[in-house]
Amino acid sequence: MDRFRGHPAPLPADLRHRQRLLNSRNGYVLEQLLSPLVVVTSPVHDALKDLAAGLITTGHAHHYLGFAAGQEKLFRSSGGLKPALYTLRVLLTGAHLMRTGRLETDLAVLGDDLGYVPDLIAAKRAAEHGRLPAGVSALLDREVPRLRAELEVARDASGLPAEASPAAVAALHDLLVHTRLETVA
Repeated sequence: MDRFRGHPAPLPADLRHRQRLLNSRNGYVLEQLLSPLVVVTSPVHDALKDLAAGLITTGHAHHYLGFAAGQEKLFRSSGGLKPALYTLRVLLTGAHLMRTGRLETDLAVLGDDLGYVPDLIAAKRAAEHGRLPAGVSALLDREVPRLRAELEVARDASGLPAEASPAAVAALHDLLVHTRLETVA
């Protein structure tokens, strides 16, 4: 069973969809693929994880910037703490990915040096869909643009390639073909 759909291995259509998303620099599917929260895996999942490093590019910053913009709009209109934390998390995840080439999605780890993050995480744990605590909106007025700029600087200075490794793209295609042939046999 894999994390994606509960099947022993991704169904060919599901795998094809993920192949397209991985090739389009989609951070969401990258996060699904590399999550440490996978309960049960499969050989196909393991093969995909092995290919991931060759598919990470500076283009992933575009995903994280766009996702953060959507979440920011949501927390600004709703006053919700959860979308505010998502905004911080995706900006910090994107910057970390651009700097290191490694995916880290744990806000507690990413925001360890930001004194306000533990308090915001605690507030969310106390009320899953709670409102922004008093004064946090003004803090986010400063922090979100700063973190967005940090992600853009990390993207521009990144040692990551602009395009996925041709070898990783070819191996991903071969994995899809091999998996489809196995399901037909």
